[in-house]
Amino acid sequence: MRRPLSRCILAAAALLAAGSGSALAQRPSTTNLTCAQARALVTRQGAAVLGTGGPTYDRFVRDRSFCEATEIGRRAFVPTRDTPGCFVGFTCYEPGRGDRFGDF
Repeated sequence: MRRPLSRCILAAAALLAAGSGSALAQRPSTTNLTCAQARALVTRQGAAVLGTGGPTYDRFVRDRSFCEATEIGRRAFVPTRDTPGCFVGFTCYEPGRGDRFGDF
């Protein structure tokens, strides 16, 4: 009886591993997009998780309405295919004591 259970566990683990790899493969990278394409993607979707080169990524938003109620925004500049520092939108973060308004 133990063999079928262990096979089910192995099959479930394999499915989870396969699913997590496909999600990573679908994340657009800013280094493959032009500045206009990256900016348009964030503007169109409101919020998007984009790779920014290598294993790094972040969540970029169009405006504060895509942040949590306690968060504020910081301007986000990322490398794109045609621009080393392209403004794509904002990143959300929890403000410190002296930082109340962010960049919005």
